[in-house]
Amino acid sequence: MTDMLALMARHGYGLTFALLLAEALGLPFPASIALVAAGAAVASHALWGPGVVSVGVAALIIGDSAQFWLGRAMGWSLLGFLCRLSMNPETCILRSAESFYKRGKVTLVIAKFIPGVNTMAAPLAGSMKMRFAQFVQLDFVGALLYVVTYLSVGFLSRDFLAATFRSFHVAGRVMETIVAAAFIIYVGYRVAQVRKYRKYDVVPRVQVQELAARLAAEDSAKVQIVDVRSHGYYDVGAERIRGSIRIEPNNLEEEIKNLPKDKDIYLYCT
Repeated sequence: MTDMLALMARHGYGLTFALLLAEALGLPFPASIALVAAGAAVASHALWGPGVVSVGVAALIIGDSAQFWLGRAMGWSLLGFLCRLSMNPETCILRSAESFYKRGKVTLVIAKFIPGVNTMAAPLAGSMKMRFAQFVQLDFVGALLYVVTYLSVGFLSRDFLAATFRSFHVAGRVMETIVAAAFIIYVGYRVAQVRKYRKYDVVPRVQVQELAARLAAEDSAKVQIVDVRSHGYYDVGAERIRGSIRIEPNNLEEEIKNLPKDKDIYLYCT
């Protein structure tokens, strides 16, 4: 952190832009910490506040816009890639989709404050075919709120941060040991979780041609096709496979109770 403050004094605007752009692109960089350090630099008159705000907001909008268009082009494949480090990628995606379902487009305004959702919000909005002009407007508000909040924290707590950094410097060896131990424990936890959830990696699937052949060869009454597309990909007027029924994936516990128990059920999603 002390090194961060020194870097901010020398390369504040460029460093702020680079770190926020990296975070917006989904890379694990400490953007919020950089903004706090930049706020402390503004308080000490090493940086100009409006300049830092402009640079930070611009970096976030550029990165989010790139993610938006990648989401528009690549859809769920990109979302799955961004969630790859999660113990359960499907849960990661659905958590972000559920945020859109519950809060609507206002999710873009608060997404940067929510771990996990901050990376997924822009590509998810793109994959849901949101209008780009609307996305930019909401994303601008969210980026401005995010930048100003963390800059304000650094600006108002400059003296506290300086004292904290001095304490960290004195206790540096202890902190390094604690961080190393925490890292080892985290790696062990992740390995255990990956092994635990490995059985979910294989999801039973059926090819379209195989299901079509069965529908043609047998009584369709023995088969029930279910549309489970996530909110944002489905609306009342959307087309469905003939004979299928629609259930809401965000209310599965109740919806499952209504499914027929005497039929083979095939699900399809996005």
